[in-house]
Amino acid sequence: MGALLFLGFFALLLLGVPIAVAIGLPAFLVIAFGDLGVPVIAPNFFAGIAKFPLLAIPLFILAGFVLERCGISERIIRFANILIGQRPGGLVLVAVAVCVFFGGVSGSGPADAAAIGAILIPAMHAQGYGRAFSAALIAAAGSTAIIVPPSIALIIYGAITNTSITALFAAGAIPGLIAGLSLLLPAFTDARRRGYGSAAVDDTRLTRAFLDAAWGLLAPVIILGGLYGGIFTPTEAAVVAVFYSLFLGFAVYRTLTPKLVYRILVDAGEASAVVLLIVAFAGLFSWAGATVGILDRLAGTLLAISDNPWVLLVLVNILVFIAGMLMDAISIYYIFLPILMPVMARCGWDPVWFGVVMTFNLAIGQFTPPVAVNLYVTTQLADIRLEDTFRAAIPLVVAMLAGLTLIIIFPQLSLVVPRLCGLTP
Repeated sequence: MGALLFLGFFALLLLGVPIAVAIGLPAFLVIAFGDLGVPVIAPNFFAGIAKFPLLAIPLFILAGFVLERCGISERIIRFANILIGQRPGGLVLVAVAVCVFFGGVSGSGPADAAAIGAILIPAMHAQGYGRAFSAALIAAAGSTAIIVPPSIALIIYGAITNTSITALFAAGAIPGLIAGLSLLLPAFTDARRRGYGSAAVDDTRLTRAFLDAAWGLLAPVIILGGLYGGIFTPTEAAVVAVFYSLFLGFAVYRTLTPKLVYRILVDAGEASAVVLLIVAFAGLFSWAGATVGILDRLAGTLLAISDNPWVLLVLVNILVFIAGMLMDAISIYYIFLPILMPVMARCGWDPVWFGVVMTFNLAIGQFTPPVAVNLYVTTQLADIRLEDTFRAAIPLVVAMLAGLTLIIIFPQLSLVVPRLCGLTP
C-alpha cells in the first residue's frame, strides 16, 4: 500500500496530472484497497481544511488581489523607479525591492511575480534589458514572497507542525531580506556589465510619486506591526489586510467599482479553492501514509543513514530542493513533513528555524527548472519560451543557495526577531 501511494503519486506527477489529483487519487486507492474504510474519506477531507489558521489563506489571497487591482503595485513601482530605477542597472534594484515589499502583502510567489512582472517586464524591455534576464529576475525575486511575512507557505507549515505562525512570520523577516540581497549582487553586476538601463534621473516627480504610493507603503507596516505588537493574530491580520485594501481602493485611490470587486472576489475564490483543494487532498494523502505505516518507515530509513545532525540536514535540504523543482510548497509540506518531523525531533532542530530553512529552500524551487512555477508566469508575460530563461536563472539559483547556506549555518538570523518580540524563548 505504501508503494502504491508514493509510486502512484510520482507516476501521475510525471504524466502531468494536476497536482491535487496526483495526490488525491493514490490516497483514495490506498484507502479503498487497503481496507482503511472508505467512509473516513469525507471527514478527513473536511478536517484537512477546517483549521482556524488556514482561514488566513483565502483572506491574504483576497487582500493581494485587491491591492494589485486597485493600483498599489503600479504606484510603488513608479516611486521606486524614480528613486533608484533610472540609472544603469537600476531596474534590477526596483524589481527585487518591490517584489520583496509586495511579498509582505500577497504571501504568494506566483502572485507576486504576476503582479510585478506585468508592469516591470515591459518597462525593463523598454530600457534595453533582455527579456530572458527580466523574466528570470522577477521570477526569482517573486519567490521571496513565501519567505517574507505574511507567507501562505509558513501558515501551512505552522498548521501542520503546531508551530506559532506569528513566530514563523517574525522569523522570516531577516531571511526574506537576505534572499533579496542575494539576488541583487549577481543580477545588478550582470546588468551593469551588459549596459542595461538608462542613466537619466528625474527627481522632480519623487515627492509626488512618494505621496501617491504612501498609503500602499503603509500596508505591510500595519499588518506586520499589528502582528509583532500582539494586537492581532495572523488570521485577524488577514482580515485587517482585506479591509485596508478595500479602503484604499474605494476611499483613497477610488479605482474600485462594484463590478471590479465582484471580479476580484471570483478570481480570489478560484485561487483559494486551488490552494485549499491541494491542502485537503494532501492531508488525506498524509493520513493514508501514516495509517499504512509508510511514513514511519521512511523516517526510520532517513534516521538510519547517519547519527550526525549536519549530515541529515544536508540530505534533507537536498531532498527538499529536488522536490521543490517538481512540486508546489503546500504539497511538499504535507508529504514530507510527517517524515521529517521525527528527524527534526531527534536532531533537536528548532521548529521555527527549520520552517524558515525549508521555506527558503522551497522558494528556490519556484524558479528552478524543470517546473519553476514562477518562471512559467514571467515567461508568459515576457512572451518567450521557458527554455530561454534557464541560463539567466542559474546564477540566481546559485545566489539563493548561498543565502540558504547562511540561514542554515547561522540560526540566529532566523530566531533573533521572534526572540526580540517575545514570541520564542
